[in-house]
Amino acid sequence: MLWGDGALSGETIFSLELMGKKEGKKDFIRQIIAGDLAKGKHETTITRFPPEPNGFLHIGHARAICLNFGLAQENPGARCHLRFDDTNPVKEDTKYVEAIQADIKWLGYDWGEHLYFASDYFDYFYDCAVQLIKDGKAYVDLQSPEEMKAGRGNVKEAGTNSPYRDTSVEENLELFEKMKNGEIGEGKAVLRAKIDMESPNMNMRDPALYRILHAHHHRTGDKWKIYPMYDFAHPLEDAKECITHSLCSLEFEDHRPLYEWVVQNCPTPSEPRQIEFSRLNLTYTVMSKRKLLDLVNEGIVAGWDDPRMPTLSGMRRRGYAPESIRTFIEGRGITKFNSNTDFALLEADVRAHLNANADRRMAVLEPLKLVIDNWEEGRVEEMECMNNPENPEAGTRKVPLGKEVYIERDDFMEEAPKKYFRLAPGQAIRLRGGYILNYVSHEKDPETGEVTQVHVEYIPGTIGQNAPEGIKCKAAVHWVSVDHAVDAEIRLYDRLFTEENPDGFEGGFMKCLNPESLKVIKGAKVEPVLAESGKEYSCQFERVGYFCTDKEDHEQGEKIVFNRTVELKAAKF
Repeated sequence: MLWGDGALSGETIFSLELMGKKEGKKDFIRQIIAGDLAKGKHETTITRFPPEPNGFLHIGHARAICLNFGLAQENPGARCHLRFDDTNPVKEDTKYVEAIQADIKWLGYDWGEHLYFASDYFDYFYDCAVQLIKDGKAYVDLQSPEEMKAGRGNVKEAGTNSPYRDTSVEENLELFEKMKNGEIGEGKAVLRAKIDMESPNMNMRDPALYRILHAHHHRTGDKWKIYPMYDFAHPLEDAKECITHSLCSLEFEDHRPLYEWVVQNCPTPSEPRQIEFSRLNLTYTVMSKRKLLDLVNEGIVAGWDDPRMPTLSGMRRRGYAPESIRTFIEGRGITKFNSNTDFALLEADVRAHLNANADRRMAVLEPLKLVIDNWEEGRVEEMECMNNPENPEAGTRKVPLGKEVYIERDDFMEEAPKKYFRLAPGQAIRLRGGYILNYVSHEKDPETGEVTQVHVEYIPGTIGQNAPEGIKCKAAVHWVSVDHAVDAEIRLYDRLFTEENPDGFEGGFMKCLNPESLKVIKGAKVEPVLAESGKEYSCQFERVGYFCTDKEDHEQGEKIVFNRTVELKAAKF
């Protein structure tokens, strides 16, 4: 079920709106499923999301998650399985299993009791392989990997039969047993399907079904010395779980004949239908888990959940709301055509959600002190400021104002250009939610020439009122009272790459890293209420951007750490 959506009228309505599947607007996959149900081909719909636990989920996976779990919500009695394809112990780890489950739940979905692992079926896979050998449809190949590769041919030339292709059933069974028992070394043998070495589809040229890996598995330990290939295990998993529609990305379209061959030639309880759809690709990022792992291992980022990463964990830590990610996925639709999506579209959906839901708060990132000369020492007034002008029900809050306040350094200029409307000699400003301040004078560091503080006078009776005649005031600025300010660390995150297509950049994706992807500000000042914010609290720093308390490093009342989620307006890059 979906969590945290109390403002919606109901789970079913939310699901339909979320996936954009209102009457007459079904994508091609939903049309297929609706047709199958109408014909009575299936009593219900069973889908699955089958990640390999060799890394964290990224935004590309979100499309498959929303599609598969969304279909389960839309069809009465339907369900979606979460299944881990843990058939490669060399790259897999329990920490990835836990992270993937956390990300799916954060995104708003639950698999209930239907959690499975490919390793649950290792005995079943082995029995199917043995049956294929007995039926003369599989054989153990003792060629070297180089010899097998050469024998497969290419898209223009047919492959050639392995010299081991016609080995007897008895000898193949014996060799396969030796593989299973660890009596044959890694790379010395594989089990291959006996299909057609002249097939125009390279995937059908006697593909490998099992390889030898003397590696420790995160669930089965050292029990197995052989592990099934993905193209063999995956259709058997689907069939074993009676999946009705196996939805996968377009690169598996050429694998579909092999998927169907495995299901048809092994003892399976059902025949799932594989359907392919386009992947989600974003500009200014990479989606390969291998490349993301390189970024982690090389120390380019702080981990899989670094806010610059396209992982769901990274986006969560940066302050992206799951609702905005689901909205983004909905807006892209489900198609058969691969394309690149502008990262700015994702940011726009994140921004729209936060604009409607995030509290407004004040934070000064580059502080400049103002001294209100006509304000009595020790006097404190509370200014009433709106929490969210987009949501009147959010109410207001009290912000303390004393004799000295911080404003942004660039909100004052000694020599202001014609269209500069903030504080300057001869020019006044309004404090957000407070008084109008009239410029008096300013002080400078005699050595550097930098402005150190500005003297102003407040004009009584100007809260919520126009400036008196003769006072130029056309701007309101954010501020924080010096006596009440809280120190904060602000992390300004930007895109990790400078190029729109890092994968295609000459020299490799590591050559177009953005040196300005993270800027850390240590001396920021925030209003006192933010000291009590818990982890993952999102708000808008007025006139600055949207920010979120860091999921790991922020400590309520102790260490205040905010990550920039997104700027107020789309950035030019």
